[in-house]
Amino acid sequence: MLRTLPAAVAATGVVAATTLCCSDTSAPTRAAAPRTALVASSAASAPTLTPQQSGTTNRLQAISPVSPRVAWASGVGGTYVVTTDGGATWRAGVVPGAEGLQFRDVEGVSETDAYLMSAGSGTASRIYKTEDGGASWSLQFQNQDPDAFYDCFAFWSPKHGLTMSDAVNGRFPVIRTLDGVTWQDIGDRLPVAQSGEAAFAASGTCITAQGGKRAWIATGAAAQARILATTDGGETWAAYDTPIVQGTPSSGGLSVDFRDPLHGILGGGELAAPGAFADDVARSSDGGKTWRLTSRVPFTGAVFGLSYVRGLAQTTVVATGPGGAAWSPDEGDTWFSLPGVANYWAVAFASPQAGWLVGTQGRILKVSF
Repeated sequence: MLRTLPAAVAATGVVAATTLCCSDTSAPTRAAAPRTALVASSAASAPTLTPQQSGTTNRLQAISPVSPRVAWASGVGGTYVVTTDGGATWRAGVVPGAEGLQFRDVEGVSETDAYLMSAGSGTASRIYKTEDGGASWSLQFQNQDPDAFYDCFAFWSPKHGLTMSDAVNGRFPVIRTLDGVTWQDIGDRLPVAQSGEAAFAASGTCITAQGGKRAWIATGAAAQARILATTDGGETWAAYDTPIVQGTPSSGGLSVDFRDPLHGILGGGELAAPGAFADDVARSSDGGKTWRLTSRVPFTGAVFGLSYVRGLAQTTVVATGPGGAAWSPDEGDTWFSLPGVANYWAVAFASPQAGWLVGTQGRILKVSF
């Protein structure tokens, strides 16, 4: 399976965990701009943005806050960074033997414990764990299927999680851990995959877990962009259609988050059209069974990552991508631009005062409401 990128995507530095077709070289049609006003941070409740020094110049693609003081981030070149003082200082490191890997997802457990997931074809897809703050790392999983490509993972608890892979021969080789050490394939429990169906390893948020047993996976790269959902810890799954831009090998859902068992938000777009607006955000109020489009975000290109602001008004969301970033107080009905913020790939919050955007050249931006 070839994983090549259209020129328009490669120019942004985007690497998707799926097969992308390059046969259509025509310029994308530019969609209409969002209907919502592009109001900048003059709004009274707009967040404060504070640049922080990560200690690396490698692109950071995932962020996992543990608490307002402890957070882990990860990126290319086998890189991870960790803070234990709310981002005042970050310590950067490289996992030995993983210098060529791209850590597209990270799960922080504590200031000493964390998991890293690398995305790539075949044996480049791996899971590592540290229990000593990054001083040493153990290899827990290494993919052996040359056609599999792992994209993202999510955890219900420090020892209970799921990792998503692109489909192989109509089957998703999703793996699960129940003990935080070993991983088992549960792909036979998931719905049959569409032709080409995959997830996108943009921000480590193509899967989210909520409560003790619920999880949702965002897919694309196929005829229909879908949500795969479980309510029993991965024992059984259902598939639900979504209305976001879809139907090409480079479009669909990239990021999903749920604030409770019923209410969730989905972001995505068309990776091959970084200069266009599109139907890129939708939300659900029935646990992911049905979705309706929200207003479009006020920046071009795909939404790589989005997150609810934990602990604030339940409906406050921040979305980001190479083209920009924005926040919404009402779950996507209205968006406010974060001026001058671009090329950040992922966002997550520990509290309203402690959220982080991470992106290219090792940049970290603390977000405080």
